[in-house]
Amino acid sequence: MTQPCLLLLSAICFTLSSGEVIGKERLAPTYKDVAYDDEDPAQCLDFYRAKSEDPVPVIVHIHGGGWHAGSKSNVPAYLLRAVEAGWVSVASVEYRFTNVATHPAQGNDCLRSVQFVRTKASEWNLDPLRIGVTGGSAGGHLSLWVALHDDVADAKSADPVERESSRVLCAVGFAGPTDWSLLEEIEHQHPGYLQLIDSKPGTPFAQIDKAKMDDVSPVFHASSDDPSILIVHGDADVIVPFAHAERLNAALGKAKVKTELYTVEGGNHGVAGAGEKGSAARATAFFKEHLLLTE
Repeated sequence: MTQPCLLLLSAICFTLSSGEVIGKERLAPTYKDVAYDDEDPAQCLDFYRAKSEDPVPVIVHIHGGGWHAGSKSNVPAYLLRAVEAGWVSVASVEYRFTNVATHPAQGNDCLRSVQFVRTKASEWNLDPLRIGVTGGSAGGHLSLWVALHDDVADAKSADPVERESSRVLCAVGFAGPTDWSLLEEIEHQHPGYLQLIDSKPGTPFAQIDKAKMDDVSPVFHASSDDPSILIVHGDADVIVPFAHAERLNAALGKAKVKTELYTVEGGNHGVAGAGEKGSAARATAFFKEHLLLTE
């Protein structure tokens, strides 16, 4: 790998795992490293509980990092502010990286985390019907993949987690890849796209498994029963080209799904960190609209 590519990869991993902090001290999780499955140590989450007498909605946060790095400890500040305001709790999810398992392991972990959170509704004072999901970059991809995926609930399973629904009420994806077919049309500078689907970086497009590309792409999971989606993307992003946002927005519109594309003009891949005041404010308003069921 050339030195510029190494620098670029280092920069993106930093961008995807960094986050704005609140004041001088970052809000600590109420419960840390709670296992939602037992196949791998990475299958755990941190839970930030809102102080409320009544059950509150919950937002599942999925971190970025190219599907091979990052940490659930890096929760965007706008979500922690929402917890402190008392109107929503947050579950921040860790998942298996591509050095452990490739797609669909990451998405399946995130689906199960949603199911697990539902089993904790009574204990954690949550409304199991009001669950949203969000993330940036790789986490944006996984958030959108989870939101658009068919329900994996198995009513006959002996596992109480598997009996729960994996569906969410809404999702916000920050700078997330949505359509792997774009690898043929636009240069993608990050090796993670191919590593995620178990292909070596540099593999010619014609030799990439099409079935895997389709399955990993949220755009190919769009259907009329999908939840409301907010797509946040910078139009100057060279790591996840803006065309990804446009493709998904068009596919959701065609499927008659309520969708909004919030464009950060001149924004690069740093948009994935949800640090821009405009995008964070829009995400907060979107979640309030769909999770608090306000007009």
